[in-house]
Amino acid sequence: MAETKTLADLKSATAVAAAPKVEAKRDKQGRSYATGKRKNAVARVWIKPGKGKITVNDRTFEGYFVRPVLRMMINQPFTVTNRAAEFDVICTVSGGGMSGQAGAVRHGISKALTYYEPSLRPALKAAGFLTRDPRVVERKKYGRKKARRSFQFSKR
Repeated sequence: MAETKTLADLKSATAVAAAPKVEAKRDKQGRSYATGKRKNAVARVWIKPGKGKITVNDRTFEGYFVRPVLRMMINQPFTVTNRAAEFDVICTVSGGGMSGQAGAVRHGISKALTYYEPSLRPALKAAGFLTRDPRVVERKKYGRKKARRSFQFSKR
């Protein structure tokens, strides 16, 4: 027959097995890498300790993302985790428009921060920066002018 275990035995067994230690993922240069995505934009992001310099496609952060809203959006992971001006960010981004690219860079920075310092994950998760935004452009249907827009109806 099967062994009978008391509730105290089960509690002590699960307490020991719960919460495995998560190690930081860093390469030989001390960087953490992550891929961020939003809409059709894909960003490859590397972070390393530094003075807060952000480089996007070999251009300065301010020169690439001209709108202040996009710059604020990219800096959100650092402000939530109180790590402003502690990491240098190098990223390449392609596809999509400016808003999608900024969202992809923010997603990549958030993931890279969790790889570099796993203790930051709860704060970034609560802010919603680790969730990939699933909204994409709806495809065009046949017999329609756009995805849902129909041709103008005329009785005569």
